[in-house]
Amino acid sequence: MLTHLSIRDVVLIEKLDLGFSPGLTVLTGETGAGKSILLDSLGLTLGERASGGLVRAGAAQAAVSASFEVPSAHPVHDLLAEQGIRLDDPDEPILLRRIVTADARSRAYLNDQPIGVALLRRIGALLVEIQGQHEQMGLADQSTHLDLLDAFGVDPALRNAVARTYRSWIEAVAALTTARAEMETAAREEEWLRQSVEELATLAPRENEEDDLAALRAGLQQSERRGEAIAAALAELTPRDRRAAGPAAALRAAARALGRLLPAPLDPGSAQTASPQQARAQDALTALEKAEEALAEAETMLSRLASDSDSDPRTLEETEERLFALRAAARKHGVAVPELPELLASMQARLAALDSGNARIAQLEARARDTRAAFETEATHLSAARETAARRLEAAVTAELRPVKLERARFLVSLLPLDPEAWTIRGREQAAFLIAANPGQPPGPLAKVASGGELSRLMLALKVVLAGRSPVATLVFDEVDSGVGGATASAIGDRLHQVARDVQVLVVTHSPQVAARGETHLRVSKYLRQGRTETLAEILSPAARREEIARMLAGDTVTDAARAAADSLLGTDEHA
Repeated sequence: MLTHLSIRDVVLIEKLDLGFSPGLTVLTGETGAGKSILLDSLGLTLGERASGGLVRAGAAQAAVSASFEVPSAHPVHDLLAEQGIRLDDPDEPILLRRIVTADARSRAYLNDQPIGVALLRRIGALLVEIQGQHEQMGLADQSTHLDLLDAFGVDPALRNAVARTYRSWIEAVAALTTARAEMETAAREEEWLRQSVEELATLAPRENEEDDLAALRAGLQQSERRGEAIAAALAELTPRDRRAAGPAAALRAAARALGRLLPAPLDPGSAQTASPQQARAQDALTALEKAEEALAEAETMLSRLASDSDSDPRTLEETEERLFALRAAARKHGVAVPELPELLASMQARLAALDSGNARIAQLEARARDTRAAFETEATHLSAARETAARRLEAAVTAELRPVKLERARFLVSLLPLDPEAWTIRGREQAAFLIAANPGQPPGPLAKVASGGELSRLMLALKVVLAGRSPVATLVFDEVDSGVGGATASAIGDRLHQVARDVQVLVVTHSPQVAARGETHLRVSKYLRQGRTETLAEILSPAARREEIARMLAGDTVTDAARAAADSLLGTDEHA
């Protein structure tokens, strides 16, 4: 419910802070005192259109905030969650704030978080309903009528069954639509699909194969380079031309040539010794013989290395061919090589779906028919319950029309069948509350047929019947008693008081009979301060309230008789 309204620089109001209590609050005051300014200010916090004309003369901007106590289970919390707005505590008050500048620009806030005006309007619609002479919010909105009718007299289990079967039907239709689209797409590309599957199946890509092949290729390339180095070394030791002398032959030739320069070996018993030159020649010959032996050993070792090498040019060639084939296939299909196995599986599944598509389509068509039939069965039960509830609601509202001076009016609940494409999770029809304000007049929508005062009284009658069946916890009636008085005004006051047992009610009234029924009485008045007219609103004490009701009864001059009549009205209120 609304707990606090703060207004700054709106038209004639410079600064005003009002607290509100549960039950019925009446707002009174002379015509032009500024009661409409209070409602316009509240409307700003509920997302109504902003105008620069609302800004008080000389002020740069107007600001209004409204605080609401909302239970944690209230639908507004679902709306906030849907919009990604979280409150620190679900039970903390909701503070709606609107700032309007003189050039009609506006900003909206929820608990100091900036929000859009469209969201503000949705939030406001869940918190407050305003029924006025010139504008109605809430019951005049036909989109709310079906839910109100169901809340009035339809078993929730019927609605739940319809919602459940509707979701199943929609899911089945969606699956069928998707399958048909996939079937059509697959049929258009069947030839390409079969060719691609054949190519990929022949290629048979394996998981992680690219990495394995790349590693194997690198190893084979390294082995090949090692074999080439060994072969090159052997080639240097072994001439390609057999007639050419290699290093070994050159060493042997050098040894023979040097040997011819040396004398025959000396007799061991001879006293003759070799000359120094002969000794050095002998050392050189010995070195040549060792070099020949070392060269032979090196050649042997290189030959063994060549025979032990695992270099296989054919294996390397096959590895590269496989790797390049995988990469070419990946480029062709626009995927990475590791994705080729998954692509093949996907294409095979599409082919399988194409091959078995007709059977699957038939199954999905049967499921769609069955789920639609289930929905229609449950919707038929719901429609019958709604028809019964509609007649009961008509009777209940009609009984409330006579006391509020609408005895000649007829209230009707129309259930309009929807075309199948317009069926929803709520069923196969929409509801509309209609009114024929006078005999012989055809019934029409509430907001178009009834006058402002008639519409407000009709809304009051509806609220009496539907009290407690809407999540909206604050109702505002603007001059619901316009054009009536006496017993009718008393009846309106009684019904406002009755509705206020379930929800908070604020009513702007010129009727003393209605004012006397309020639990809280706010008087709106104008006064001059420093040459400027300002609007003030104050909660009246019991004595001030008696005087205000007497003024409403007598006019400008309050008489003792008027005070006595006020006491009578208030006494009636006190002993009700």
